[in-house]
Amino acid sequence: MKPLIPLRWAVMGVFVLSGALNYLDRQVLAALAPLLRAEFGLSNADYGSVLAAFSIAYAVCSPIAGLCIDRFGLNRSISVAVGFWSLAGAATGFVNGLSSLMVCRTALGAAESAGVPASGKAIHLHLPGEERALGNALSQIGLSLGAIVAPPLATWLALRHGWRSAFLVTGLIGLLWIPLWLWTSGKAPGTPVKPQRKSAGPGELLRDRRMWGMIVATALSMTVYTLWTNWTTLYIKETYGTTLTEANWLAPLPYLFAYAGGLIGGWLSLRWMRKGLNALAARRRACLVSALALLTTAAVGIMPTAVWAAVAIAFSFFAISAWSVNLYTMPLDAFGAERAAFSVAVLTAAYGAMQAVVSPLLGAMIDHYGYTPVFVIVSVLPLAAWGILEGTTRRA
Repeated sequence: MKPLIPLRWAVMGVFVLSGALNYLDRQVLAALAPLLRAEFGLSNADYGSVLAAFSIAYAVCSPIAGLCIDRFGLNRSISVAVGFWSLAGAATGFVNGLSSLMVCRTALGAAESAGVPASGKAIHLHLPGEERALGNALSQIGLSLGAIVAPPLATWLALRHGWRSAFLVTGLIGLLWIPLWLWTSGKAPGTPVKPQRKSAGPGELLRDRRMWGMIVATALSMTVYTLWTNWTTLYIKETYGTTLTEANWLAPLPYLFAYAGGLIGGWLSLRWMRKGLNALAARRRACLVSALALLTTAAVGIMPTAVWAAVAIAFSFFAISAWSVNLYTMPLDAFGAERAAFSVAVLTAAYGAMQAVVSPLLGAMIDHYGYTPVFVIVSVLPLAAWGILEGTTRRA
């Protein structure tokens, strides 16, 4: 009897849980930022510096993580990474000020840099080409699931047992995933990577104009993503005067829309590929549609209530999710299985470097000018990023 869910998708479903754990550990800080800011006397600029510490480690370690995954294999690499980031997340429950908080977030960023490259490797091993954007959409759902669970779970734990318990509990949950994945992957190890006669090495990839087009496009466009994943709770609480609990019930709403955005983005490129477009052309077209939708991000700052603001943020998150599933699939289309993890890792490094630079700037801008100018600026960056992709990944 044919299984209801193809085995490759069942295996991917279990792998996606690692992404949920990745963002669960990451987003607990965003959910509890008001409490930590109050206890340690942090400004928005200080909070931006904490995000930068995470992001610098994330950016620096991403290419190394990608090389290790390609070299040592998916299972061994992701098991070590999940174990490390779970312990780093739990250790955040013991911080006593800005310095120790930055140390823990640096360790978390270093370990979590393996998450997205490992996902790219898993997608390439387990899914055929036309299904890979949908695989990335499933991966985005995992990330969104972790981000949805983090605010209410962290708030519930913080109100009952103190904010430190939220980091301890969410950090240690990840250790339970490792044996589950090793058992599941043993049932369907995926398509073996066959060495090509002439495989592009890391140096060759970094000389490829397509790779650089994707790097620049990531740095420009994913400013929208870093804005909503790190500042939504603070924006709603500070702008509309909600309580922490109210803000953290509204903050997950955008992630629910991200589910749909990722699936729609993956479906669009799949549809256009089946109509005859090559993979990169189909991804670019889906990115253009997403970039046009993201222009509405500028309107978030004029929403009259916290609920309407959450709805506007949700639409922006919908569009950036549709964008990102296609952008992060492009390296798999262009560079193949042997460099799947490294090529995706280069994009995660670009994201981390962007976040490291942008987060303190965002904090300073918000402190001095408020949120609305930030929303206007980031709304146009994805369209500029699409122009970069169009100019660098289109073959003559």
